[in-house]
Amino acid sequence: QVQLTESGGGSVQVGGALKLSCALSGRAFNTVNMAWFRQVPGKEREFIAAITRSVGTISADSVRGRFTISRDSNLNSVYLQMNSLIPEDTAVYYCAASAKYLPSSSSANWEYWGRGTQVTVSS
Repeated sequence: QVQLTESGGGSVQVGGALKLSCALSGRAFNTVNMAWFRQVPGKEREFIAAITRSVGTISADSVRGRFTISRDSNLNSVYLQMNSLIPEDTAVYYCAASAKYLPSSSSANWEYWGRGTQVTVSS
């Protein structure tokens, strides 16, 4: 059974930083692409960034230059370093994984999901 467990969320002031972590269990880490999404109430889940098995990355325009995705195969984990946070970054952040599909900004192309971690940015 594949499980994704996020951690590292919390409350921070504008301009601050947070690092989210997501640990994968139940599947070999080198068989999946990984991604981060976020969602606010009443809106669709929004793609943030993805990292492939070969460590290629893609990211959304809204976070490029501020957020960085990385992965550590020794720890079966993916990370999202978030800098220069703004109130609009407030959301529940979800980790996702896929072995079937190429990395995509569509949530439909990600098979496995974590339960999410809340990030709140206050001014």
